[in-house]
Amino acid sequence: MRYAPRDGHDLPYDPFKSCAIPRPIGWLSTVSADGVVNLAPYSQWQNLTYDPPMVMFAANQSLLGGQKDSVRNAEETGWFVWNMATWELREAVNISSSTVPAEVDEFELAGLEKVPCVEAPAPRVARSPVHFECRWVQTVRIPVEERVPSVDLVIGRVEHVHIADEVIGADGKLDVLKIRPIARRGYYDYTTVDSMFEMRIPGSDEAALAGLEGRPG
Repeated sequence: MRYAPRDGHDLPYDPFKSCAIPRPIGWLSTVSADGVVNLAPYSQWQNLTYDPPMVMFAANQSLLGGQKDSVRNAEETGWFVWNMATWELREAVNISSSTVPAEVDEFELAGLEKVPCVEAPAPRVARSPVHFECRWVQTVRIPVEERVPSVDLVIGRVEHVHIADEVIGADGKLDVLKIRPIARRGYYDYTTVDSMFEMRIPGSDEAALAGLEGRPG
């Protein structure tokens, strides 16, 4: 089949978000200028580069043209915090996605313990094994022609990385199978990382392999 998104399709469900999969979850904690903590998952989340480490997330603005709480808080305070979403924490991730008033603290709503950051004013999810403290760099507002007024593309620089000691394996690598991160698919569907395989680029020299592996060349 073939279709133009602007014209619609003949399927009962939109397939677009089930084609770009799996999508990492940006489980982001922020705090407003007046001290209200927010926690929300975003499925449009990714790293941009590693030197320096930078990340991004995208959020549609509301039909009334208002920004999402996470975007507004990041711009006002200059910080947002990424918490790794895991299989163990899947129900809390889902609860934190609820549409609630801005004054509601999703940590409390989901029964999650907070731990402080080094610089970021927002707390981290205590039970999450990996966190990034991200300094807000820029918001790019992308205009669209559909019913949603625009999309906010938020870029941040990772200033502090927190990793629980118990998820670092004996080889010094992150034990992803122990963590079991979850990722977003389309519809109501999620997936989890529970298998891995390795491939090395044929003909790569030692420096290239070291760069891919994240070790000194």
